[in-house]
Amino acid sequence: MRASDAERERVAETLREAVAEGRLEMAEFEQRLEAAYTARTHGELEPLVRDLPAPGAAVAPVGAAVARTGSQKRWADRIGKPATSSGAFAIWGGFGRRGNWTVGRKFTAFAMWGGGEIDLREANFEDREVVVRCFAVMGGMQVTVPPELNVEVKGIGIMGGFGERPKDDGIPSPDAPRVRITGLALLGGVGVERKRSKAERQRMKDAELERLRELDRERGRGRLEKGLSD
Repeated sequence: MRASDAERERVAETLREAVAEGRLEMAEFEQRLEAAYTARTHGELEPLVRDLPAPGAAVAPVGAAVARTGSQKRWADRIGKPATSSGAFAIWGGFGRRGNWTVGRKFTAFAMWGGGEIDLREANFEDREVVVRCFAVMGGMQVTVPPELNVEVKGIGIMGGFGERPKDDGIPSPDAPRVRITGLALLGGVGVERKRSKAERQRMKDAELERLRELDRERGRGRLEKGLSD
C-alpha cells in the first residue's frame, strides 16, 4: 500500500517524540527520519516505529509550525507581482505551468484530447483574489496547491469528475491568497490536490533536525553543569 504525506508525517512525529524522551540516540533518529521522508509504502514505514510507543499527546503538525514562523512573510512577498501567464491551451497535447511563475488575476486553462498541469506551490500571484478556470474536454487537468493556500473548488463534471482530493496536512493561512478554482470537465477530469513541494519538505526536515540538535546540545550542557555541581 502506498504511503501518503500525512502518514509519513505521523511516523516522523513518533520519532521526534521518541528522541525527546531519550528512546533514540540522535544519530539513529536522523537515519530513521530520513527513511520516513523517503518511504513510498507502508511496509517501509512500519519498521521505523515498530519498537516505539505512540506519542502520548497530540502535537501540532510540523507544517503548522513552519507556517507560523516563515510562511506569513513569504506570502506577503508573493502577492502583487506582474502576471507572467493568464492562460494555457492544449489540443492533442499538453501544457504545464510550474515553478517560479506569476498567476494572473484571472487564469483560464483549456485542454481537449490532451492534458495540463497547474502547479501553484512555488508560484506568485498578481492579486490576493485569483480565479483559475479549468475546462477539460475528453482530457485531464491537475492543479497542485500548497496546504496553506486558501482554496475554494467549485466546478462541474459531466460524465467526468471535477473535485478536490482529501487534504494531507496544513492549515490555510489568513495571509495567503484566496484562489477560486472553477470550470467544467466533460468526459474528462479536473483534480485539485494539496501537496508540499520537495523543496518545502526538505526545508521542514532541516529545520526540525536543527531544533532537535539544539535540544540535544542543551541536554549536554545540563548534564555537564550537573556533573560539575556534584
